[in-house]
Amino acid sequence: MQVVFLDQQTFSPKISLDNIESEVSNLICYATTTQDQVIERCMSADIIITNKVILSKEILKQLPQLKLICIAATGMNNVDLPAAEALGVSVNNVSGYSQNSVCQYVFSQMLEYFSNTSHHNNNTQQGHWQNSPTFCFHGEGSQELAGKKIGIIGYGNLGKSVASIAQAFGMEVFIAERPYATKIRENRHSFIHVLQQADVISLHCPQTPETENLLNSKTLALMKTSALLINTARGGIVNSHDLLHALKNNIISHAILDVLEQEPPSANHPLISALTNNEINNLSLTAHIAWASIESQQRLIDLVASNIQNFMK
Repeated sequence: MQVVFLDQQTFSPKISLDNIESEVSNLICYATTTQDQVIERCMSADIIITNKVILSKEILKQLPQLKLICIAATGMNNVDLPAAEALGVSVNNVSGYSQNSVCQYVFSQMLEYFSNTSHHNNNTQQGHWQNSPTFCFHGEGSQELAGKKIGIIGYGNLGKSVASIAQAFGMEVFIAERPYATKIRENRHSFIHVLQQADVISLHCPQTPETENLLNSKTLALMKTSALLINTARGGIVNSHDLLHALKNNIISHAILDVLEQEPPSANHPLISALTNNEINNLSLTAHIAWASIESQQRLIDLVASNIQNFMK
């Protein structure tokens, strides 16, 4: 079996592919692949591994030897699934690999925000403590997580794990019902109520037509002016223009984003422009790395290897 990995560079060079190589006769890896390069590179492939490279109906029809597509991610929107099925090509994805990594990211960011760790480290480096007339230098202070309300939007495995850790910190957990639900399930609260009550909103829902632009000018205005928004889900769940307005006008206190609508984003993305031009100082932005601990990446690749093994059997 010949396997072609189209975008290995979406993973750290520290990640081992040994488990995949042990399952196949030949593994060819490309750092990145453009759409124009897919057919040429995959003409002899029995199996394609892709993280984000798009495999359209037009491309799939020109790959007669293809038997299996392994998506090295959970989302499957980069493959034309009906076309693959019609052509007899199996498609599988992976899930459950990033739970620890995402939860750790959420709380590392939350603790940085409320504990002001970097600020206090900088105070000492800048000599403020050394010149203090008292035994401590308070600077901007810190706040406890205990007693704060966290709203979880999206209560799958990730949302449940974040809720569990939040409870260990003594936070009060509010699980949001689906935005347009007519009935509130037990132990949940209406979407609007969660927005109004939460000190922290953490997003863990998939991006669907129902959740696209879920956080917009109207819903952001429902949040506390002191609220913190964390998005490790999908960029399109938050309307960037509306969020920028909310941050500039202190409608909410701060936002921590690990995802944007387009990735990688353009340099003139409204949030990036505002951040780099010092128009706002209440946004923390990372490059879609919440999922990407070394352990999480290795777990994902090993799951791809298991999928190949199961297919071969």
